[in-house]
Amino acid sequence: MKLIGIGFGNLVSAERVVAIVSPDSAPIKRMIQDVRERGLLVDASFGRSTRSVLMMDSGNVILSALPPESLAERFEKSDEEDGNNR
Repeated sequence: MKLIGIGFGNLVSAERVVAIVSPDSAPIKRMIQDVRERGLLVDASFGRSTRSVLMMDSGNVILSALPPESLAERFEKSDEEDGNNR
């Protein structure tokens, strides 16, 4: 299992991430609220503004203070180290 840092010492399993998106659109904001109400939201932004939203294959949603581009680079770097291409 490959773990990727999403900021402030938090890690997620790279294999379980389905999508990384920006939280700015109305549909994403509605999804975050729905997931929060169902108890499946993990806020890993530590009180900072949310810059990216990670959707997991389990239905959980994780909020991060790092921008989607930075997280994507970390995932790509991880794949290169493994010799895999997504």
